Parts: sequence; C-alpha cells; structure tokens
Amino acid sequence: MSTLSGHRERPHTADWSLDVWAYDLPSLFEEAARGMAELMDLRLRPGPRSKRRIQIPWSDAEGSLVGFLSELLYLDESEGLGFDRIQVTIHAGLLIANLEVAPIAAQAKEIKAVTYHNLAVHQVDDHLETTIVFDV
Repeated sequence: MSTLSGHRERPHTADWSLDVWAYDLPSLFEEAARGMAELMDLRLRPGPRSKRRIQIPWSDAEGSLVGFLSELLYLDESEGLGFDRIQVTIHAGLLIANLEVAPIAAQAKEIKAVTYHNLAVHQVDDHLETTIVFDV
C-alpha cells in the first residue's frame, strides 16, 4: 500500500475542481480538507490553537465527504475559523475529525459549496482517488 497522498487543482470552466488521492478513506478526507483550504488561500492568525471535533453520520464515501467539507466551510463562514492540523477517523457509523483551529487572518477566495458533480471515490491500485468540484 502506498503512503503517498496529495491534491492538485484541476482546471474547470466555471467552478474549482480538486483531484485528491490517498491510501485510505481517513487520509483522503484529510487531504481533501487541506486542498480546499489551499484553494481558498486561508491564512490563520499566529498564536495558540484550540481544539474542535466535528462528527457527522457516515453515509457513504461521497456523501460523507461532501458533508465533512461542508462542515469545514460552515466553520469558516460562521465562526471565522480555519484549521492547520486535522485527524479523521471513521468508527461506529461516524466520521470524526479532530482539528486544531485558529481565527482566519486572511482568505483570498471564497467557496460557496461543495458539490456532488461527478463525485465518486475510486480504488486505483493501492490507493483511493476522487475529484471534487466546488461552487464559487
């Protein structure tokens, strides 16, 4: 199994698109969150971090991915918080994300929503891949 994970922006005509790959589902979700923050060019204030936990019911990989990233967007929009550390686990029908968060100092771009447009998580050899489209 490969331990390599990552993300890259994919050209898209009207919205933003992000390719994400990782060796398991928790790592895929973590990498998707990092990629989304990078697309928005989030910069956090220096200083102490606080801890947050996000829990969402597990439905399937695609539905849970949209729900998870949408929760992160809500945290950004409603409380002005971003993260710089994240750990995702999937256990007993829940997706649990433990975050270290801080107030956002700057955000260059805004994402309105995470979409289901052509969203599918695929097993490819020894890793998982997906492409996420964001409404901007």
